[in-house]
Amino acid sequence: MFKVGIERFLDEKAFFEGKRVGLITNPTGVTSDFESTIDILNQHTDLRALYAPEHGVRGDLQAGVRLENYTDEKTGVPVYSLYGKQKKPSANMLEDIDVLCFDIQDVGARFYTYIYTMAYAMMAAKEHGKQMVVFDRPNPVDAVHVEGNILNLNFRSFVGYYELPARHGLTTGELAKLFNEKYEINCDLKVVEMEGYMRSMDYDLLERPWVMPSPNIPTTSSLYAYLATCIFEGTNLSEGRGTAKPFHVIGSPWLKAESLATKLNNFGLKGVSFRPLYFTPSFSKHAGSLCQGIELHIFDRYRFEPVKTGMVMLYMIRDLHEAFSFNAPYKEGMHPMFDLLTGTDVIRKETMSLSALIKWMDQDAKAFKKEKVRYHIYD
Repeated sequence: MFKVGIERFLDEKAFFEGKRVGLITNPTGVTSDFESTIDILNQHTDLRALYAPEHGVRGDLQAGVRLENYTDEKTGVPVYSLYGKQKKPSANMLEDIDVLCFDIQDVGARFYTYIYTMAYAMMAAKEHGKQMVVFDRPNPVDAVHVEGNILNLNFRSFVGYYELPARHGLTTGELAKLFNEKYEINCDLKVVEMEGYMRSMDYDLLERPWVMPSPNIPTTSSLYAYLATCIFEGTNLSEGRGTAKPFHVIGSPWLKAESLATKLNNFGLKGVSFRPLYFTPSFSKHAGSLCQGIELHIFDRYRFEPVKTGMVMLYMIRDLHEAFSFNAPYKEGMHPMFDLLTGTDVIRKETMSLSALIKWMDQDAKAFKKEKVRYHIYD
């Protein structure tokens, strides 16, 4: 029987006896019958503090929305924000706890912020003499496939802090091990392992409910689309925010949808087809404007190569449209968001042909696939 880390809490209960506990979580921190990790720890341990990542403890905030400290209504426990000015827990935030726990479902992408919230928490645990516990959860796009170039540390940010490829192929607990050992955080780390997990499993094979880790990842299919199209957040294209299918659709008022769909379908990408469509985002980029776009129909997720697909889409869109552009940096002196998402500037600057880019990415993915084995917990 498959169990995530928190579902093995009773096996580990003795570890928490006599210790004051803090928890970083969000709505994905639940058991298969939707019992919250917050409630489990509040019932069985001395829970003293909660810590909110992007989107908040209850998942009620859109991407990029900053939040302030507050009190959780259900438990009366203070909630400290880790997605505002303070991304690393401070000494003040940790003074009332002995153990800092993390239980959030990752999506398997380098540019998803929760894994860096975990990394910063591990650093803080080391600095302030706290124990760190990660309740492990699966990589929902499987823990076998690896894709994309490895991040250049010159482009380090909160959407890419370590030298990972875009699709990293590790579970949350395995990432914690990698961060702790390779990057010498050296905190007192305990990973509460899953039971009955195999690396080849994607989330649908686990036969458990999918809880949205953020507002724009509503389904397991969204996970695969996100790996392909999240890079368009750094451009003047809508990536489907404000539609019923975020990341499955991209577009703009000036996109040549028919021509683009034809070119993409003729390229012969595995496991996906492209359909031209019209949509009007209700918020975010091009809100209220009718957009021409394309929709990704992923019909074979095991053959689908999302990172490669995203790059092919990018090159074709750039070739077809003079109006296409990359967004300027948020602040003077920062790298453009596109470079932060891709972990390099060579893609934006188009210093490689598409075929050379794909070859480079494949080489990086192959190298990381060999390296990551040392951090594997599961077969």
